[in-house]
Amino acid sequence: MSDSENFEDLLKQFDQTHPQTRKGAPNIGDRVRGTLVVISDTHAFVDLGSKAEGRLELAVITDADGQLTHALGDVIELQITGKDEENGMLLLGSQQGQRFHGSDEIENAYRQGLPVQGQVSAAVKGGVEVQIAGLRAFCPASQIDLRFIDDLAELIGQRFDFRITKFEGGKHTNLVVSRRALLEEQQRAQAEQTRAQLTEGAVLTGTVTSIKDYGAFVDIGGLEGMIHVSQLAFGHIKHPKEVLQIGQQVEVSVLRIDPPSEKNKREKIALSIRALTRDPWQDAAAQFPVGLRITGIVSRLQPFGAFIELAPGIDGLVHISELGAGRRINHPSEILNLGDQVEASVLGVDLERRRISLSLNTNAKPTAEIPAARTSTAAPAPAKPAEKTLGTFGALLQETMNKAR
Repeated sequence: MSDSENFEDLLKQFDQTHPQTRKGAPNIGDRVRGTLVVISDTHAFVDLGSKAEGRLELAVITDADGQLTHALGDVIELQITGKDEENGMLLLGSQQGQRFHGSDEIENAYRQGLPVQGQVSAAVKGGVEVQIAGLRAFCPASQIDLRFIDDLAELIGQRFDFRITKFEGGKHTNLVVSRRALLEEQQRAQAEQTRAQLTEGAVLTGTVTSIKDYGAFVDIGGLEGMIHVSQLAFGHIKHPKEVLQIGQQVEVSVLRIDPPSEKNKREKIALSIRALTRDPWQDAAAQFPVGLRITGIVSRLQPFGAFIELAPGIDGLVHISELGAGRRINHPSEILNLGDQVEASVLGVDLERRRISLSLNTNAKPTAEIPAARTSTAAPAPAKPAEKTLGTFGALLQETMNKAR
């Protein structure tokens, strides 16, 4: 092997292990990866390779509670937001907008697509007014959030990050900004991370974004899934608002992932809260032994009987034959109303079919069989004549004594 060939091989190896050198020095607006090498009280320093180093404010790697989200040696990805003119050090940020000063810096941020920080100062027709570096900017209502905000006045005084979508200099600077553009970028990045761990049975934490009659939608990190009302709990829930509210954090289990049905459509993700709670039927046999007298609430009335809620997620059935105290009735509504509190006896428990047979009769005897739902409305068969019995021991003794006389 010649010296020139050997040098070429070494150069290729160097390029592979030092890609930053091969690509050249990073520029403002580029996203770069580096290793945290120093963390001080106010700043952190990142080794970007090729003798390049960047500085970022400590707030970038600090959460809302003031705790560091990264440690020395962590590899992080950040955006170059500027350059220190005194020492040439690169200034780093993330999606957090920087505080620029004057129209020249604002124009520079617009040209490079850098996010800027601004404060909502007023709600105006069609959107909000935003103060950025001493300049007034306009953010359309459709660009202030990912979802429609009914009362824009609620945003006054709040600080957000924006992307400048229109810049016209001159005597009166014309600025139009969008917060939604940055939120969508964050959402796409989060969605990719979420998809990497999205499998059936996965347990994730999400935030309730909207509530409908049939269920609730939850943001699980850039992706949205739905919890059907039947998957909220084992007990009876008429409307999701009974247990959830918008903005609430919930832990959910992924039930099903349906691929997109059309181009550019997102997958449908079915979620469940109920799947993460203990099935109450696992303890039903011990909790409701045969013969137990228990109080419950009438939850449903059907032609064949009345359902009594004994505990969240567990209903028992009082068959129509156990109602009426010996007299024939045509429908349970003749005896009971929805919401009535009643006392019943447990006649039988069938864990396999998830059925508990009840009776309102205090003298009811336990039975191994649970009555099936009666669907026929035909009149019951006439009762058979009572068979003659031997009677009690006392009656038999009395009869013997009478004969002896």
